[in-house]
Amino acid sequence: MHAKAIVADDHPLFRSAMKQAIQGVLGNNILESASYQQTFDLLKQHQDVELLFLDVNMPGNDGLTGLTMIRSHFPDVLVAIVSGDESPAMVRKAMDFGACGYIPKSTPLPVISDAVQQLLDGEQWLPSELFEQVQKIEDSQEQAFAAKLAQLTPHQLKVLQLMADGLLNKQIAYELGVSESTIKQHVSAVLHKLGFNNRTQAGVLFKQMLQVE
Repeated sequence: MHAKAIVADDHPLFRSAMKQAIQGVLGNNILESASYQQTFDLLKQHQDVELLFLDVNMPGNDGLTGLTMIRSHFPDVLVAIVSGDESPAMVRKAMDFGACGYIPKSTPLPVISDAVQQLLDGEQWLPSELFEQVQKIEDSQEQAFAAKLAQLTPHQLKVLQLMADGLLNKQIAYELGVSESTIKQHVSAVLHKLGFNNRTQAGVLFKQMLQVE
């Protein structure tokens, strides 16, 4: 029985190339999506998905925010980032925030096939030519923030994202369909877990940490 996967990318040509690369390992058990929202909906509908190939720059995916949201809501899904950005700093950041692998779009198809096999075997995967450079990067602030974010519940993470977008408690409550007092509780829990005194600091750091160039 093949594992089920989603290829999430807004370029149809890249999706079909990616499917071609991974079909040898996964068979025809491959779903496709062209936006972050569509990807999220597919994950809700297909709870047997094991592996997600997530394009960082697809519509609705604001930097690595989509990665953190998906890791929070679907902790059993392996998420490999697929991106045209091959900078070691970006790779390090993606791995710190929960990606199990990082596949540059320039990766040859046979190598992608090997990468998928490795990911399904429970190993991390990144291009061998970037491995040493990525290992050398130590951003303790980024890693510490990633560890704190991982403590937030999916609801708290969503509240933090909306706080970072500049929404007030009343607006967040309307957006999420809950009472304002519930949001106040979420906000104080978020600030406590992240170690901040005010929401502006938390929002600014969230944006700063998860943005991609």
